[in-house]
Amino acid sequence: MAMKRTLLSCLLLLGACAIASAQSPAPAGDAANGHTLFMADGCYQCHGTVGQGSRSTGPRLAPNPIPYEGFAQQLRKPANIMPPYTALVLSDAQLADIYAYVSSLPGPAKAEDVKILH
Repeated sequence: MAMKRTLLSCLLLLGACAIASAQSPAPAGDAANGHTLFMADGCYQCHGTVGQGSRSTGPRLAPNPIPYEGFAQQLRKPANIMPPYTALVLSDAQLADIYAYVSSLPGPAKAEDVKILH
């Protein structure tokens, strides 16, 4: 009986992993419009102007944001104190634009790439 439970648990875990890895790609979005929306809708107030985030206001979004489905879910039905951005506030196309903007942001500069002012 214990062996059947262990086998069933393993199969369920494998199934969950397969579903997680088979996420659909993000819809195409306009990063330039996403930047405009990010600033106009106040995303920058908690997540920073380049998605860098802050411990006291909101998590880092860039570089490498979470998969689109999780991003959309968090915006539509936030798991924390973030206000919800329903389809009445932000269309699916606008949401895709914001995701395209956040996805386009580079990582932090490397120390050797920063030029020292003279």
